[in-house]
Amino acid sequence: QVQLVESGGGLVQAGGSLRLSCAASVRTLSSYTMGWFRQAPGNEREFVAVIRWRDGRTAYSDSVKGRFTISRDNAKNTVYLQMNSLNPEDTAVYYCAADRNSRYATPTQQYEYDYWGQGTQVTVSP
Repeated sequence: QVQLVESGGGLVQAGGSLRLSCAASVRTLSSYTMGWFRQAPGNEREFVAVIRWRDGRTAYSDSVKGRFTISRDNAKNTVYLQMNSLNPEDTAVYYCAADRNSRYATPTQQYEYDYWGQGTQVTVSP
């Protein structure tokens, strides 16, 4: 069983930045694809960004493209989400997810992932 632990959430003013981290309890993430999702109150959980570990291929939702950057640290088995130019619409619980066999090129649907973290709250004030 893979455990994913997110950190880095918090309260930030509009226009500010945060960096989320997701540490995975595995020996290597070389076969994995890692994604970030978010869920705002009253909304469905939505795709934010994804990175395929073996080649670094990434994809983003239109709402965050150009503002958010997903990256990985091979040595630490950690995936990051750098969030810049935050606005109140980015307020949500952010979840890390793992597709253990990289079955899909850039998975954007929840069912394409095998493991989930517990989430970290991001609140952006006006």
